Amino acid sequence: MVNIPKFTIPKEEYVCKGHSACPGCGTPLALRYTLKALGKRTVLNIPAGCGGVILGVWPSYALKVPVVDNAFECTAAVADGIRAGFDVLGVEDAYVVGWAGDGGTVDIGLQALSAAVDRNANIIYIMLDNEAYMNTGIQKSGCTPIGAWTTTTPVADEKGWNTSPKKRIMEMLVANGIVYGATVNVAFPEDFIARLREAKDIKGTKFIHVLAPCTPGWRIDPKKSIEVARLATQTGIFPLYKVENGRYSLTKEIKNRKPVREYLMLQGRFRHLKEEAINQIQKIVDEEYARLLKKIKDTNE
Repeated sequence: MVNIPKFTIPKEEYVCKGHSACPGCGTPLALRYTLKALGKRTVLNIPAGCGGVILGVWPSYALKVPVVDNAFECTAAVADGIRAGFDVLGVEDAYVVGWAGDGGTVDIGLQALSAAVDRNANIIYIMLDNEAYMNTGIQKSGCTPIGAWTTTTPVADEKGWNTSPKKRIMEMLVANGIVYGATVNVAFPEDFIARLREAKDIKGTKFIHVLAPCTPGWRIDPKKSIEVARLATQTGIFPLYKVENGRYSLTKEIKNRKPVREYLMLQGRFRHLKEEAINQIQKIVDEEYARLLKKIKDTNE
């Protein structure tokens, strides 16, 4: 007897050939999975960043859905405006997606996102997290992890790498009042699509945090980008979970987490780290994972 899977990746494609992303880039994959989940009745608004420039120049751009260009700091405000326009016109069957990078979300665009959450704007906000300002030259962002090299944290005898942790953007937005939040990873497409399908018809502000490798910024072999992304979750560095109505739950359980060394040493941005620093990062990851598990327990009792 053949076991037929309950869920498969939709065949429809809304991202065309001809985009200009780097080989191994996670952004086109994230766009593909997002649109496979939401369908052709989707409007994307994208600020400055890789997501905006890899699509090409209008009218010959590489998506089959409308795209609105907006300024770096106002992705959530523009998304809310598009949604308000649809509401006035009586358009109820379209999804409005704000799509911004980590720098455009946790740094430059945080005020607009927080205000949209205050209004409970009926939008899906997707943060494409490649852990630095990659489009402008690999500068540190609020999502650059501890130990990573960027062009604004040059390594000099291990004193120059980034020493600040990633901003806890999900916790900030949960405290702010989002109705739904989830982390997704381009290395797990079925989970990615399932979370978007789950979020799309919930009324209010939804936040999706996407981990997407940047091959030049992470200094990785393009052929290994999915392997690296997968290890981010398998090591517990980027766990997959969701928050709905304040309740946390894992969406992909990793029973035997791999050591962070396996993830770090595949990337040039971490190769300057010595054993002591790797052990320190392992300790931080273990503590953060334990915090997440405690949240899951506490919010579901």
